[in-house]
Amino acid sequence: MVQNMSLWLFILCFYLVNTGFKAETQDKFDKREPYIVYMGDAAEKYHAEAAESHHNLLSKVIGDESKAREVRMYSYGKNIDGFVARLLPDEVEKLSREGGVVSVFKNTQRQLHTTRSWDFLGFVESKYKRSEALESNIIVGVLDTGIYIDSPSFDDKGFGPPPAKWKGKCVTGNNLTRCNNKVIGAKYYHLKRPSYDDTAADYDGHGTHTSSTIAGVSVSNANLFGIANGTARGGVPSARIATYKVCWEEGCSDMDMLAAFDEAISDGVDVISISIGGASLPFFEDPIAIGAFHAMKRGILTTCSAGNNGPGLFTVSNLAPWVMTVAANSVDRKFETVVKLGNGYTATGISVNGFNPTKKMYPLTSGWLASNVTEGDYGEPSACEVGTMGEDKVMGKIVYCEVGREEAGGSSEGQDHIIRSLKGAGVIVQLLEPTDMATSTLIPASYVFFEDGTKIYEYINSTKNPQAVIYKTRTKKMVAPSIASFSARGPQKISPNILKPDISAPGLNILAAYSKLATVTVYADDKRHTLFSILSGTSMACPHAAAAAAYVKSFHPDWSPAAIKSALMTTGNYHINPKTKKNSKINGQFKSLHSITATPMRIKGFEAELSYGSGQINPRRAIHPGLIYDITESSYLSFLCKEGYNSTSIGLLLGGSNETKKEYRCVDHKLGLGSDGLNYPSMHKQVGSMGTNVSETFYRTVRNVGYGPSTYVARVWAPKGVRVEVEPRAMSFVKPGEEKNFKVVIHGVMEETMRGVLSASVEWDDSRGHLVRTPILLFQAGKL
Repeated sequence: MVQNMSLWLFILCFYLVNTGFKAETQDKFDKREPYIVYMGDAAEKYHAEAAESHHNLLSKVIGDESKAREVRMYSYGKNIDGFVARLLPDEVEKLSREGGVVSVFKNTQRQLHTTRSWDFLGFVESKYKRSEALESNIIVGVLDTGIYIDSPSFDDKGFGPPPAKWKGKCVTGNNLTRCNNKVIGAKYYHLKRPSYDDTAADYDGHGTHTSSTIAGVSVSNANLFGIANGTARGGVPSARIATYKVCWEEGCSDMDMLAAFDEAISDGVDVISISIGGASLPFFEDPIAIGAFHAMKRGILTTCSAGNNGPGLFTVSNLAPWVMTVAANSVDRKFETVVKLGNGYTATGISVNGFNPTKKMYPLTSGWLASNVTEGDYGEPSACEVGTMGEDKVMGKIVYCEVGREEAGGSSEGQDHIIRSLKGAGVIVQLLEPTDMATSTLIPASYVFFEDGTKIYEYINSTKNPQAVIYKTRTKKMVAPSIASFSARGPQKISPNILKPDISAPGLNILAAYSKLATVTVYADDKRHTLFSILSGTSMACPHAAAAAAYVKSFHPDWSPAAIKSALMTTGNYHINPKTKKNSKINGQFKSLHSITATPMRIKGFEAELSYGSGQINPRRAIHPGLIYDITESSYLSFLCKEGYNSTSIGLLLGGSNETKKEYRCVDHKLGLGSDGLNYPSMHKQVGSMGTNVSETFYRTVRNVGYGPSTYVARVWAPKGVRVEVEPRAMSFVKPGEEKNFKVVIHGVMEETMRGVLSASVEWDDSRGHLVRTPILLFQAGKL
């Protein structure tokens, strides 16, 4: 009996030890999370060779070859050296110390920065110069939610075969069974949750919208339920599109974006457009900055959205100097949705409401009067929150909703969806703050300003039979451009001496192609589908700038990414200062990027460049900029040295095999001169918050890209009490390609009225149509 008991105890202990070990092992695996191990440039490696090298490194760190193979998820290796693996914290630390590793950072989910616009830019199709043969050789890579190949915007009638340089593929799947000579490539990346039914088809609509804005062919009678009717087209309608789906229902993964960059570079794209962003991170931990750097090395410009977290300062994202960061501005068209009350009062709200009323008037109530909430229940019926109203009190009525927790982020479900679920006839929503962004609604709806909402509320409570009607949205002309209220503002936090955003482009209420695989609204139970939709965001601005870059490249295929970016920045339409008499001339009329007559967000004069950088893109002027600021790869490396990045990490960006690679040491290279240390098309410096005296120096080199001999004279604008000296004041060029250096020295006092922002500019004028403008902005932290 004792022997049997001992045997059973031994078996029990053995079981507990082994199952405990397995549980501990499983716990460790469960705690593993995807990390990106970035190792620099992979120019001389083959993908298979890179994968084996990554496995060996991971095996060394983990100490288990089979486990290393199990946790490695993906290897980059075409242009970017690195891999993705599920790691434990101690493994992350060990890998970070390994030679050849630039950085190890956690994979995160980033978000999308979610027609008439090209005509507004002076880019009228019948009037602007195009080289269709060269434009047809341009390939734009779009990293987004995929594409709806059956959109008429992507019809390839009249297109020849893809350019000979194209090396990409068309990966077919559900709802994307082909590519064509317009959309020449389609790939998708879903490394964390791969599924057999993954496809590059667009189930969101965002990627189709951005792609068609860049290169959609002309489609007449494009509209959304009859709203904004006209011809929809892209900025470079003869260019080709390659789509790289990196965004899914859960967001846009760092590791997927980096995989797309790695392949797009090898596929042969000329420009990359990416309307995605997230938290600002050091460049070696930012997948967009990393991917864009390797693209720049291969002559590819990356355009990025600035983000939608405005209007606060320090909200801009996508900050690397080798990307073009794009803010969103309005066009000269707005959408109005009028509400009329039974007493004759009318309120002009904003939305994209495609519903025509079927009655002259509808019963009107409020969320509060429709309440079914008893004392102690959670929720605000006045704000029409979920579960706070009775269907019997809402059915067939228009419901007025006051501002509440939803507007502060308390609910993810909009009032239009809530009221429809209760069989309501429509909804009027009072805005806590005005907005300039119109959104599509599920039922008749209008978002009204606070004062109008108050009057509607008073009317409801002043009569026994309140009535109202919501009319279909109409379009009206407005003064433009103005910066959209949501568009993110500078200054930036990562490289304080580089001004971001760089440029602005139309991004407010833009009509473009849409996916019929997506619903008009974000709601799955919305049964409406459309070929065109109206969206807003810096997501919409970014593809305008990408198209402008592609347009410039079609005329100057040998220009570097920095040269193309310079051409767009120095020729941008701008407003100098609201206090001066001088304004920019846009499309023949004097207008200001500050003036917002029809939209509520006002931009104070001293914050101008923090909102739009060098101004609104002007593609027609950009093909003949006169002078350009170019930046080489070595200049960017010197800039990184000046910014304090590690020499060893910088050296890994150069690529090459271990045999040919030389050690890179910052001390062996001349750092950039002046306050910013980079030949950037704008001049910016964040100065200390203490004291009011400023003294800064900027050094620049320009290259003549004009025709024949020319002399440029510097024109300076600066506020009172500030001295801006340019040396020399004139530059003469004999031939194209000639370079000249100049210096800008700023001395002055930060007056209290400047509120910490000193704005000035230098313009080089050759009196023959070339005006090369460089904005200057000094920002004093803590003053705003």
